[in-house]
Amino acid sequence: MSNAMAVRLVHNLTHPTDLVIDLVVGPQLARAVIAAHRRSHLHHRHPGWGREPAMLVVTGWPLDDTSPGEFFARCRAGLLPGGCVAVLLPHGDLVLPVDVVIAAKRAGLAYLQHIVAADRPPRPGQRTQLDIHTDVLILTRRDGADG
Repeated sequence: MSNAMAVRLVHNLTHPTDLVIDLVVGPQLARAVIAAHRRSHLHHRHPGWGREPAMLVVTGWPLDDTSPGEFFARCRAGLLPGGCVAVLLPHGDLVLPVDVVIAAKRAGLAYLQHIVAADRPPRPGQRTQLDIHTDVLILTRRDGADG
């Protein structure tokens, strides 16, 4: 995840003093949390994440040690109403986003947004493919019965 994407997620999905659960590898999200005056729990340092409800959980994908259903149920239980889970996906697998959304929906999370960020914008007059560097699914806590 780029520094710019981390900043975008933190600023757009949280307010000052909100808790962010950082389950990603790398310092980008931690830097964005500090710069935005948010609070965070780092999963590798605090394996008991979720004791306090968070506004945002950011995670990589695929998961290493838990099933998607169990993971998303834990995320939902640890989110404040209106909170979000941002799932960083490996780019290029067209079916994976659908699989992730299905698993999340079964756990009571709803699809909110799919962000695809390019490495650099195309230049005028040049026909180039965008170099995708981040593919992020944003899921939100669903509190209604019909979701």
